Amino acid sequence: MKFAPISDRLSGLGAAKWAIHVEALRRQQLGQPVVMLSIGEPDLPPPASVLDRAVDSMRSGRTRYAAGQGEQAALEAIAAHLTRRSGATVSTEEVLYTAGTQNGLCTCLMTLVQPGDEVLVPDPYYATYEGLVAASGATFVAVPTRPEDRFHVTAEAIERTITPNSQVLLLNTPSNPTGAVLSREEIDAIGEVCIAHDLWIVADEVYADMTYDAPFSSPFDRPQLRERTLAVSSISKSHALPGFRAGWVAAPAHVIERLVLVAEAMLFGSQPFIEDALVVALSTRHPEVDRLRAAFRERAVVLVEELGDAPHSRARMPEGGMFVMVDVRSTGLSGEQFAWRLLEEHGVGVMPGESFGSGGAGHVRIALTVDAPVLRDACTKIRTLAEQCAAGS
Repeated sequence: MKFAPISDRLSGLGAAKWAIHVEALRRQQLGQPVVMLSIGEPDLPPPASVLDRAVDSMRSGRTRYAAGQGEQAALEAIAAHLTRRSGATVSTEEVLYTAGTQNGLCTCLMTLVQPGDEVLVPDPYYATYEGLVAASGATFVAVPTRPEDRFHVTAEAIERTITPNSQVLLLNTPSNPTGAVLSREEIDAIGEVCIAHDLWIVADEVYADMTYDAPFSSPFDRPQLRERTLAVSSISKSHALPGFRAGWVAAPAHVIERLVLVAEAMLFGSQPFIEDALVVALSTRHPEVDRLRAAFRERAVVLVEELGDAPHSRARMPEGGMFVMVDVRSTGLSGEQFAWRLLEEHGVGVMPGESFGSGGAGHVRIALTVDAPVLRDACTKIRTLAEQCAAGS
C-alpha cells in the first residue's frame, strides 16, 4: 500500500512545535497549577449578539449546505467591512468565505503554487506556515528579520531571497509571533519588489483589528498591489471566536473564481448559521471587541514594564496582536530549553521562539491571555529563571 507524498512532507511540522504547550495542558488537566501563556485563544467573551444570532439562525433551520463561495449576506458583510477599511469599493465577486484563516491560507497556496515553486516567508513566522507550504508541494524559503529591527521584514531582504522559482510572498502583519506591524511605506517598498519579480502576495491579516500605536496597512488596500494580493482573515481573534472557523479571502474576481474551485474540493459548503453570525460580527460595533483590544494592549504594557529592567529577559512592546516575544539569549539557553525549564520549575507554559523559525531562536513567545495579576506573577518567574540561568544555575 502507498501513501501520497503530502504526508511525508508534513511529517515533523505539526505536533512537535507545540510539545511544550501540549505538556502544559496535560499537567493543567491533571490539576497541577500551570499558567498557560502558550496559545492565542482569547480569554474574554465574544460579543453576545453574535452568539445569539448563531443560536437563532441554527434553531430557525439554517443548518443546511451553504453556497461554495459563501452565503450572499456573508459576502456582502465582508465586502462592506473591507470597503470601510480601505476606502475603495470591494465587491462580493472579490470575496470568498472560508472556514477560518488557516483554511483560507491553505486554499490560496493550493491555488497559486506547485512543486518546484518557492514561497517566501519572513522569519519568525506562525508555526503552521511550514506545513501549509509543504502541503502545497512548494518549497518554503525563510526571509530573515532581526530583533534589532523589531522583526520588520525589509524589501531588501526579500529581494536578496528571490530566485527564478519564487512565486509567492506570504506576509503576516500584524505578526504572530513578533507583534510587528508593517507601515504603508514598508508595504509599498515590498510591493515594488513583488511587482518587479511578478510575485503574488498572500497576506495573513487575522490581527488587522488589533494594532496599538501603529496603524494597520494592507497590500490589498494599495491600488498598485490589489491585482496581485490575496488578503486572508477571520473573526477568530478580533471577536474571540476561534472555534467558529469563520473567515475570508479577498482577491481580484478572477482569482476568486479559481479559489472557489479549490475551496469546494476541500469544504463543500460551510455552516449557514455561522455565516449569519459573521454578518452580525462585521456589521455592528461591539463593546466586547473594544474591551478585548484594550485588554491586550494593557497586558502588553504590564508585561513590558514588569520585565523593563530585566537584563536577561528583555521584552519590547508589540505593535499589534496578542503576543510578546521575550529575548532570553543572554541566559545561554535556547528558547526551547528556557521554555521547558520554565514549565518544569515554575509551572508557566510559553512557546519557544524556535517553534516559529530560526529567527525566533533564543526567545519565548508569551500570549497575553491572562489577567494582569497572573501575568505579573508569571513575569516574576520568567525574570527569576532568566537570572538563575545567566548565573549558571
